[in-house]
Amino acid sequence: MEPLLSAGQAAPPADLIKESSTATFMTDVVEASREVPVIVDFWATWCGPCKQLTPALEKAVTAAKGAVKMVKIDVDQNQDLAAQFRIQSVPSVFAFKDGQPVDGFAGALPESQIKDFIKRLTGETGPSPVDQALEQAQAAYDAGDYGAAGNLFMQVLREDQSSTKAVAGVIRCAVASGQLDQAREMLGQLPEEALQDSEIAAAKTALDLAEEGQSAGGDTSGLEAQVTANPNDHQARFDLAAALYGNGDAEAAIDQLLEIVSRDRKWEDDGARKRLVEIFDALGPTNPLTVAGRRKLSSMLFA
Repeated sequence: MEPLLSAGQAAPPADLIKESSTATFMTDVVEASREVPVIVDFWATWCGPCKQLTPALEKAVTAAKGAVKMVKIDVDQNQDLAAQFRIQSVPSVFAFKDGQPVDGFAGALPESQIKDFIKRLTGETGPSPVDQALEQAQAAYDAGDYGAAGNLFMQVLREDQSSTKAVAGVIRCAVASGQLDQAREMLGQLPEEALQDSEIAAAKTALDLAEEGQSAGGDTSGLEAQVTANPNDHQARFDLAAALYGNGDAEAAIDQLLEIVSRDRKWEDDGARKRLVEIFDALGPTNPLTVAGRRKLSSMLFA
């Protein structure tokens, strides 16, 4: 099986993302922006938010495939240049087009807003083909068509190997299809930093729950009898939820956990609520079971 993401993945072309300085700013930014928009990232080694923003910017610029370039300026090494731009805090980002600054922002932004920022620069309107394919894949996944969803996620990966959303989608589809060994193998191929991504972390949760549920699965009649005999046997009900989830009945598992919350919301240090949150993360935010389950949980907690 080919790796989904690799720590040795090909770097972007050298002229797409580069370090610059006061001496080369005119060439790297002002002159270069006459051909393609250039994003200037003012950063510092001691800046915590910079460590979040800069990789996100690099990822988005790489995904734009040459429609925009990026230049990084270390403010400590280029204090005169930072003063010219009146940099008060880092990260600070400027966008140049046709030799002039045309847009910018300060502080770290979420990935979605970074994409919108680049779309404004490039004049792109509407979702990209990759974004459209991701939406279609998620819709197929939510509808239970895991084969179609998996194929669409793989198509996205062929276009954008850095898409963690597509990687997570492939893993989710393998889990939902019962191919747990294959899903575990996929996770094992990922570099350590990829496992920190929220989408991939949620896919890992989906796999962990499925494996736990599989070990608890099989004949649920004994657990059901225990719960019927003693509705307040929350551990039996919790185990029943795990078994139901392992048998592929997420809806019934959610119902059992909600029943625990309704009877004793603080049981085992919020154990049922925490497991519900894990299941919602595993299913994904747009899954109908997640939407309905979150609504029911909120009504219980805030009644």
